[in-house]
Amino acid sequence: MTTPDHQPSEPQPPVPTAKDRIHRSPAAIAGGVVMLAIILWLGFDALFNGHGRTPWLALAALILVVPLVVTFTLRPAVYVGEDRLRVRNPFRVITLPWGEIAALRSGYSNEVVAKSGTKYQLWAVPVSLRARKRAARRQARAEAAAHDGGRSGGPGTRAGAGPGLGRGARGGGEPSVPARAEADQIMEDLRETLERRGQEPSAQGEIAVRWAYEIAAPAVAGAVLLVILLAVG
Repeated sequence: MTTPDHQPSEPQPPVPTAKDRIHRSPAAIAGGVVMLAIILWLGFDALFNGHGRTPWLALAALILVVPLVVTFTLRPAVYVGEDRLRVRNPFRVITLPWGEIAALRSGYSNEVVAKSGTKYQLWAVPVSLRARKRAARRQARAEAAAHDGGRSGGPGTRAGAGPGLGRGARGGGEPSVPARAEADQIMEDLRETLERRGQEPSAQGEIAVRWAYEIAAPAVAGAVLLVILLAVG
């Protein structure tokens, strides 16, 4: 009896890597879109309907203002990967391996602190004191409702109401979780990722900082053109 020849196993496809999670500020994006719409409307109106030096002044103003609006509203983002954190701020892109991050701090602004002591602000995750107050009020209401629900679940509970289901609990069985502002929750997730990935060999390396010259150059060109036009006028 002969045994079949051993067939070489087919190469396995590479394991797909997890995509980076992206955090951006919806309020900044919405504000940037509105500002761009107004600026472009006024600028193009002056550009095509203006007389004398007005079209040139409008062109210089557009070249100066549009990149700045995009830079401070639409551009900021935070990319969270398994091996590194990439922070895209208005004029810089900072790539930080998790092993080089010492802490993630929240105060009046959110920032990442490198082990070298350098601090980088997270523009895409702005702190909102109003959102924190709203979250605190929601948490207080939830605690008060849970307290009332616990009291109503005693002997005086209506017949037909299931055990442990009072006014503080919903019929859908939603878990009672602390209410937090969105930015604070994002920072907590980043801290958990740092704790989980900070010691991994693949999450080590050097911090890389790249300046966004593609954003700064048009704004500088527009400023220079606007100054020249105003000076010769």
